[in-house]
Amino acid sequence: MSIPLEEKLQRASLEWVKRAKGNLARARQSKPEEAFWEDLCFDAQQAAEKALKAVLVVRNIDFPKTHEISELLRLIEQCGIEVQDELWQAQVLAKYAVETRYPGPAEPVTEKEYRQAVALAERVVQWAEKIISEGRK
Repeated sequence: MSIPLEEKLQRASLEWVKRAKGNLARARQSKPEEAFWEDLCFDAQQAAEKALKAVLVVRNIDFPKTHEISELLRLIEQCGIEVQDELWQAQVLAKYAVETRYPGPAEPVTEKEYRQAVALAERVVQWAEKIISEGRK
């Protein structure tokens, strides 16, 4: 017997959420002495990105391979899901996906920026879980 599409999508989206929570857990860890705030911010960005992709998966919406939070939020809005203004703030996390991870022109990330990144990622993950759970009702 084959599994209905809706159930497959639900399972797949929950796997994306698990990965998002894994990144969020790493982002919340104490910073090792030799690590950079940028490293933890990357995990915060990944948590938000994966959570948003989970929402797209459960709605069976194809998405590009991108780290751009704003692009994912636009796709979510296009499928009829309201995205609150506070979630749009998470688009700043995109800079942690690439430009701050490598030596170069980017300014070092501060602890304050790190804390803001984690708070944004937490909001996105919680919101995504709510959207996915409402779809099960």
